[in-house]
Amino acid sequence: MFRLRPALWPTVFSLPVFILCMGLALWQMERREWKRDILDRIAANQAATPVTLDELLKGDPLVHEYGRARISGTFLHDKEFFLAARSLKDDVGMHVVTPVRTQDGRIVLLDRGWIPSTKKDPATRAAGQVAGPVDLVGVVRRTQERRQFAPDNDPAKNFWFHVDVPLMRKMAGGNPDPKLDAFFLEADATPNPGGLPIGGQTRLDIPNDHLQYAITWFLIGMALVGVYLAYHWENGRLTINGRSKGMA
Repeated sequence: MFRLRPALWPTVFSLPVFILCMGLALWQMERREWKRDILDRIAANQAATPVTLDELLKGDPLVHEYGRARISGTFLHDKEFFLAARSLKDDVGMHVVTPVRTQDGRIVLLDRGWIPSTKKDPATRAAGQVAGPVDLVGVVRRTQERRQFAPDNDPAKNFWFHVDVPLMRKMAGGNPDPKLDAFFLEADATPNPGGLPIGGQTRLDIPNDHLQYAITWFLIGMALVGVYLAYHWENGRLTINGRSKGMA
């Protein structure tokens, strides 16, 4: 029969830490289910047929996140935005985000894809500056916010690190609209005239490592229990059938 006489300070330290570890393990399991729901929704949206812009705007556009949408309109090439520090096959370049004006005057942002930094000047990729009405298919993505420690956008220099849809649409002449400001599109892999920009840059490698994190926190908690019991065993505070180590 085990008998334990807890020491005050080891217990004061160990108990909150153990509770924290178990709480974090449980939280990571909840996060795992949350991430699985997201991945299932992404898979369903990816498999669905492309929706029209009107269908996209009927409700919350982000319900279709990572799904595809079809739009028709005209590129506003003179309003291009450039997303810095974008790579393709280990080559660093940028993405070109071009506003599209639909027939009814709405402005939708389209990330047309990757170009090398040497092709930032539109004159160097004139074939890709398509004029007139176009039919496009893009992946629905939500407006982005500055990540921690990431550089901030510099709109005055047209130097962007994340897609700030409300600001970009405003600069392109679009009227504020909560739904249109909530998303932008990423072009599919359909080749552009002249080969640039290179579309199809949507990345779907979204990890779900929360089970590993949960196991890690659980094992840390169990290791703490082991250290706690070992301390009490060494100090004669843990006994078995009335006998502790060193009492035989």
